[in-house]
Amino acid sequence: MRRGNTAVRSPDVTVYHYMSFLTDYGLEDGFVAACHGGAARIAPAAKVIDITHLVPPGDVRRGAAVLAQTVGYLPPAVHVAVVDPGVGTVRRAIAVTAGESVLVGPDNGLLSWAIAALGGARQAVQLTNGELWLHPVSATFHGRDIFMPVAAHLAAGTPLAEAGDDIGIADLVELPAPTSRVQDGEAEGEVMSVDRFGNVQLSIPAADAGLLGIGIGSPVVVRCGRRQLTVPYLDTFAAGAPGEIVAFTDSAGLISLAINAGDAAQQLGLPPGAHVRLSQAHPATAHPR
Repeated sequence: MRRGNTAVRSPDVTVYHYMSFLTDYGLEDGFVAACHGGAARIAPAAKVIDITHLVPPGDVRRGAAVLAQTVGYLPPAVHVAVVDPGVGTVRRAIAVTAGESVLVGPDNGLLSWAIAALGGARQAVQLTNGELWLHPVSATFHGRDIFMPVAAHLAAGTPLAEAGDDIGIADLVELPAPTSRVQDGEAEGEVMSVDRFGNVQLSIPAADAGLLGIGIGSPVVVRCGRRQLTVPYLDTFAAGAPGEIVAFTDSAGLISLAINAGDAAQQLGLPPGAHVRLSQAHPATAHPR
């Protein structure tokens, strides 16, 4: 029988028609192709959806944010994510079921926000069954030799329990939840991520701006460190004048800061994790400073 885009052969065996793949491998080398090739040898019927391979090298937080904001739009799948600065060390390789999907990758927090976005973990294993790996195993390329082969076996119907040893869900490494709160007339948050255009995504939901009376066309006071400026809240960054800093609601429903035809992260000096506060501008503060 079928359930959505996932074919179920029996109560204990699930075959996934899709896999997804996110890494910081870049596109200049053959790393991504080698992983695709390994998956195709094991699960040739599974289609691989590339989320991105341009996560900044080693930026687990950025990878986690992109993965979490993407998986909800994908069909049930085996999601493989590899941003793994600890490759070859004692960090665990894991597979976790969440929702109708399985997530495979390093246990360094990379998967944690996506697991939450899919409804929370139901089962987790450490990938200890070497029979599912590609041998010989490189100490520095677990994406090719462990994560993708195991994920392909799972997509082809291998039960999760055969991939390794059960581990407690509470023992999985989690990235700290992004700060976001409203108090004293301000929405407080932090920089979730910075995309390749220099747009600065904040952890502040657009709904929080609404609680403060901030809407399209409103001037917004942005405080970051000792810096304060007032920017317009528009429906899109392109609605601003060239070079103008604007706030807007991005495709994830979060408030972002951008510059039309410019790099907001560079101009504002806002790296991931930087704290930002937003408030409605009063007439006396409704001008840039």
